[in-house]
Amino acid sequence: MQSDPQVDAVIRVQNLTKTYTFHQQQSGLIAAIKSLFHRQMETRLAVDAISFAIRRGEVVGFLGPNGAGKTTTLKMLSGLLYPTSGELSVLGHIPQKRASEYLRRISLVMGQKTMLWWDVTPMDTLLLHKDMYGLSDDLFQESVAELTQLLDVADLLHVQVRKLSLGQRMRMELMVALLHRPEIVFLDEPTIGLDVVAKANVRTFLAELNRTRGTTIIITSHDMDDIEALCERVIMIDHGRIQFDGRLPDLVQRMQPRKLVRVAYAAPVSAEQCPEGARFEDEDGTVLVIESLREELAGLLQHLGALGDIQDLSVNDADLDDVLRDFFTNGGEVRS
Repeated sequence: MQSDPQVDAVIRVQNLTKTYTFHQQQSGLIAAIKSLFHRQMETRLAVDAISFAIRRGEVVGFLGPNGAGKTTTLKMLSGLLYPTSGELSVLGHIPQKRASEYLRRISLVMGQKTMLWWDVTPMDTLLLHKDMYGLSDDLFQESVAELTQLLDVADLLHVQVRKLSLGQRMRMELMVALLHRPEIVFLDEPTIGLDVVAKANVRTFLAELNRTRGTTIIITSHDMDDIEALCERVIMIDHGRIQFDGRLPDLVQRMQPRKLVRVAYAAPVSAEQCPEGARFEDEDGTVLVIESLREELAGLLQHLGALGDIQDLSVNDADLDDVLRDFFTNGGEVRS
C-alpha cells in the first residue's frame, strides 16, 4: 500500500505564492523626472498558488522555461526569499525564519553562483565551512574522506580554485555544499556549462548520494539528461503554476501520445497494403516509417508484420527536449 505523501512529507507546500512589485522605468528625460514624483508600480506574479509534498529520499525535478518560477520556488524552500502568501514547511521548519538548526539540515547549490574563494584552495573553503557549521574534527575528516572518494577530487583539494576547470569547480562546489551532510539538497542548474564527461560525473555522484545517504534532492535543470538520469518524479511549472506533478514516463505519455515506428523489410512491400500515414524512407520500398498512437500500436505492429519478412524494427518516443520545447512554445496543457 502506497503511503500518503502529505503524511510522510519532509517538504509541504500549500498555495505558495510569490509576487514582485517594482516601478516602471520610463524612457526619456521628462518621463524620468515625472517618475520621481509619480511612480507607476507594476506587480508580477512569479509563483501562483502552487501546492505539493515531497517525501524523504525522493529525487524530484522541476521543469519549466526561463521565468516559469522554478528558481523562485527553490529560493523560498531554502529560505532565501519570503513568500507573499501560502504555507511552507521544510523538515518541520518555516524556511524564511532561517533558523540555524534548519540551515544545518539543508544545502543550496546554484550552478551560476559559487561558494568557493577564488584565490585560495578548496580545502581552505572546506575548513571555513567546518567552522561555520560547527563540525567536529572527526566528522569533518570523515565527511571529507567520503566526499573525496565519491567525487574523485583527491588531487584538487589543494589547488588554487582559479586554476580549476569548470567541471572541477562544480565537483568542489558539491563537496562544500554537502560537507555538513544535509538531509535535503536544492540544486539549481548544477550542470550548466559543463562538458559531457563532467555532467556524467555530477549525475553519477548525485545518484550515489541519494542511494547511500537517502538524501532528498530537488533539482532544476534545462538539460533533460539530468532529469531522466536522476528523477523519479517531475513537477512541471509554467507561468508560476504547476502543470504536472508525477512520474516522468507518465508526463512523456501525456505530452507525446504518439510513437514513431520504423520497419526494415527483407524485400520491397506494396504501397497499397501499407497502413494510412505510412511513408517509405528509401526508394526501393523496404524501409517504412509511420507514427502511431500508443493505444493503437499493437494493432499496427500486427499489420506491419503481415506485410513481409521484417529484418529490423524500432519503436521510439519523440525526443523529450523537442516535446517540452513544443509544449512551452505553444502554451499547451498536459493531457489528463
